[in-house]
Amino acid sequence: MNFFKEYWPLLAVAAWFGYKWWAARRVKAMLPRLLAQGATLVDVRTMAEFAQANAPGTRNIPLQELAGRLNEIPRTVPVVVGCASGTRSGMAKLLLKKNGYIQVHNIGAWRNFLDHARDS
Repeated sequence: MNFFKEYWPLLAVAAWFGYKWWAARRVKAMLPRLLAQGATLVDVRTMAEFAQANAPGTRNIPLQELAGRLNEIPRTVPVVVGCASGTRSGMAKLLLKKNGYIQVHNIGAWRNFLDHARDS
């Protein structure tokens, strides 16, 4: 029992990262179905990050610009967001949900978009 009292913060962080990994894997597995439904792929990294490397078919809308550019994202199809690690895309998902988007999925790292493009 002392182990948990002493190391609970470390265990909580490990659980959080484990959850992020699992959730991203789940969305990555759903990606073919979402794309068949016409999903919009949004990379919320900065323009500089996006310019260095990006996945084909993704649209770059940096997180800090997202609230002002919602009109660029259709509400009638699924939206899949990604970033460098999954943290900014998690915030983007919350913002989109708050603004009436129903089907929003966080794929985590943008490379998950790229992995799918390679697998196709």
